Formats: sequence, structure tokens, C-alpha cells
Amino acid sequence: MTWSRAEQVKTLSEAHDVLSKLLPNPKSKPEVLKDYYLRSAAIYARVAETDRSHHHEAIYWANREREKGEAIKLRKS
Repeated sequence: MTWSRAEQVKTLSEAHDVLSKLLPNPKSKPEVLKDYYLRSAAIYARVAETDRSHHHEAIYWANREREKGEAIKLRKS
């Protein structure tokens, strides 16, 4: 599964399916996890506009993923 496929999803169900396959290992580097959560938040936010019957649920997932991503602190080099 690729991020380009994730960018093409139109429904909440498709988003869940594709993003679950892109989810990195929880022990991955913080940069990888942060990137995943912020990118998935953007996907869910877009799905909220295309899958109107699941608008509120998609907004919930967008906020949840964004908050998880923003909570990951990266070390400064």
C-alpha cells in the first residue's frame, strides 16, 4: 500500500482500510510516526468532505490523528 493510494480514497471505509495498512510499527522513529499521523489526519479531513454520510466520524478521526501527531515531540539536532 502506498500514500498515493491513500490520497485517492473517497470513503471513510476506504480510508480506514488503506491507512491501517500504512501504519508504521509503534517502535518506529518518532519522525516516522509523526509523519504518519499528520498525513492520515489530512486524508480523514478530505474524506469528511467526500463521504458526507460519515462526515462527523471522519472529522473525529482527522482530529484524533492530528492530535496524536502533534503530541509526538521530535529531538532537535
